[in-house]
Amino acid sequence: MEPFGYVRAGTVREAAEALAEHPGARCLGGGTNLVDLMKLGVERPGLLVDVSRLPLDTVEELPDGSVRVGATVRNSDLAAHPLVRDRYAVLSQALLAGASGQLRNAATTGGNLLQRTRCPHFQDLSKPCNKRTPGTGCAAREGTHRDHAVLGHSEQCVATHPSDMAVALAALDARVELDDGRTTRAVPADRFHRLPGDQPERDTEIRPGELITGVVLPAATASLPSAYRKARDRASYAFALASVAAVLSTAEDGTVAHVGLAFGALAHKPWRAERAEAALRGAPATEDAFAHAVERELQAARPLRDNGYKVPLARNLAVDVLTRLAARRTRPGTLQEDS
Repeated sequence: MEPFGYVRAGTVREAAEALAEHPGARCLGGGTNLVDLMKLGVERPGLLVDVSRLPLDTVEELPDGSVRVGATVRNSDLAAHPLVRDRYAVLSQALLAGASGQLRNAATTGGNLLQRTRCPHFQDLSKPCNKRTPGTGCAAREGTHRDHAVLGHSEQCVATHPSDMAVALAALDARVELDDGRTTRAVPADRFHRLPGDQPERDTEIRPGELITGVVLPAATASLPSAYRKARDRASYAFALASVAAVLSTAEDGTVAHVGLAFGALAHKPWRAERAEAALRGAPATEDAFAHAVERELQAARPLRDNGYKVPLARNLAVDVLTRLAARRTRPGTLQEDS
């Protein structure tokens, strides 16, 4: 048993001060990932800052029409909330595609964003891992890497980020709110997580002493047709092999008016498909145009020995989702999320 301290924060400022005063401290919300990693010995925080009692557990519409989701809102509550289910179908679908009902009842919005990779080498203390212990090497590159990254990886790390929710937030142009007890700032959801580079131990852009206080879903993408699709080894309780979150609206002339596209399980972070989006804006909303744009995005892929299958899998998922949204064959919120 590794000894650790425990603080139950009563305010955001108390939580931020505890995090700032104790380097290596961790926030405890639902604990569905952090506690598991502590049991494995991967995480060894000297202090747990319990944020579960902070007044961050509401979903509210803001005056500008955006929706703010508190950091301690449970995943199950968020997926079922009328504002999310009706206006941001892709987010509700992504949440329901993740984990089991029991875990969704415990997991929080902030904790979901801060969960760490499920790379087996990261979780195995007998294996070298630059993310767990910088400078020791990456066992996955030449070892077991069927589930690992094909985009944006480095010599230091080929792990993927496991969140479904974060992929949907990236496609929606959401913002992550951060607070250090004195000032607040907002980071675009598709910039919150990092590519590994030469610092794979840094998962996010969060600064020392900051904690997540909420996520803002913008009014601009509210009620636009959207969908989430996830391919995995079994029908439930499995992490993605590849996933796609898409937001798409078309103009009267059949061209793309707005598009947001993000991939999951292909990179160290939710991968915003910026090249594909740029190619699609103003283009015909057709299957051929979608295929061309997605191919352009995936040209950057660098598969490893055993995970090249992810490239055509992601391509087919994306083209299918975009084509079905454009064809209006299903209302937002009803597209099947599994493949």
